[in-house]
Amino acid sequence: MTSVVFPGQGSQYVGMSKDFYDNFNVSKETLHEIEDYTKIDLKNIIFNNEGDRLDITKFTQISIFASSLMIFKTLQNEINLNNNSIDVMMGHSLGEYTALACSNKLTLRDASLILKKRGELMNSAAPPNKTGMAALIGKDSNYIQKILDDNNINLQIANDNSPIQVVVSGEINEINKNKDLFLDNKILKYIILNVSSAFHSKFMLDAQKELSYEIDKLKFHSNKINLISNYDGEISNDTLKIKSSLKKQMANKVNWTKSVKKLEEIGQTKIIEIGPNRVLSGLMKRISKNFDIKSIDKILDLKSYEF
Repeated sequence: MTSVVFPGQGSQYVGMSKDFYDNFNVSKETLHEIEDYTKIDLKNIIFNNEGDRLDITKFTQISIFASSLMIFKTLQNEINLNNNSIDVMMGHSLGEYTALACSNKLTLRDASLILKKRGELMNSAAPPNKTGMAALIGKDSNYIQKILDDNNINLQIANDNSPIQVVVSGEINEINKNKDLFLDNKILKYIILNVSSAFHSKFMLDAQKELSYEIDKLKFHSNKINLISNYDGEISNDTLKIKSSLKKQMANKVNWTKSVKKLEEIGQTKIIEIGPNRVLSGLMKRISKNFDIKSIDKILDLKSYEF
């Protein structure tokens, strides 16, 4: 059996999934369907970065979602990737919404519209240039949390991505002034990220509350595919629990390391990453050596793979 994972923000690049769009009707139809639902000209944003919008959060998230769906639908319709052969799906941050759409726990329409709303809320959650994020390379989340606690640093862990990659969120001033302190505490690299706000932190609480009202309106569908939640790293096929965890996702830490360890714990070994770039494959290999991971980003990736 197989698990499928979907990437989050930061994986985007101009022209992602264009080869699928150009060569498979189902990919083209999928993009047009998402455009119809969202009323966003995704084709020109994704393929041409028209208006320099691809890296603007309210367009980035729905663009990555669309790119991943274009590939997934092609695999389903042309390469015989069957949902009956998939045990588990999960995604990193916005990728969790992709997982909900691809598992058919949300309709494509509902997933597209709620993710569009999420991107808009996160884009405007804090005043411009006041908050942000930084990636810390070299130590795990427990080590980072101890530095934060011991030095009374007003930052939060936003992403526990792997045993050597953690992302923190907070006010820009706090991020800038503590760079040397982290480097002096054996952090190998401290990279300030090009993002519009402090995602997965307290600065998202108002936006999370507003989004949760919209999530409450959605109809979640039951089926055999399990989901692993970003919020707690737990596996579930209970639509009420999946919905509850999703409502808490935006303002809380992405527990990616715990989620991947849960895959390992339940004996999953065959993993397919579907979507732009290969970010998750790299992270997962640092968490466990027990996975056979395939990344599908371009048509060329299909040649050596059997599904």
